[in-house]
Amino acid sequence: MRGVKSKAFIEILDWLAEKAFTDFISLGKITVIVIDNYSLHKSKVVKTKIPEWEKKGLYFFYLPPYSPEMNLIEAEWHQLKTHEIAGRMFEWEYDLIQAVIAGIVNRSKKGGYCCERFKFT
Repeated sequence: MRGVKSKAFIEILDWLAEKAFTDFISLGKITVIVIDNYSLHKSKVVKTKIPEWEKKGLYFFYLPPYSPEMNLIEAEWHQLKTHEIAGRMFEWEYDLIQAVIAGIVNRSKKGGYCCERFKFT
């Protein structure tokens, strides 16, 4: 498996910015994404896009460095690994992916979180 690269990350944020713009125009609400300090999140290409996204009502709140306890996704990943897919063996990568997706959906329902899938083009 490969990690998320700049192009894919920008694609996701562009998609979120369009959704945020709809809320901004129709409801007057901004969208704030809490984000950690992964190097990609603070890359030059991301920084150049921030003004464009902010005009659409999409803002970022960067967590302080070295503060995993403030990053709620860390606790969710822990729960996913220890409860949703713990003790299972996966012969195929696809089966693992499907189990992770199902686990994320279950966790979002339990926590009352919005869960949406994004398909890369």
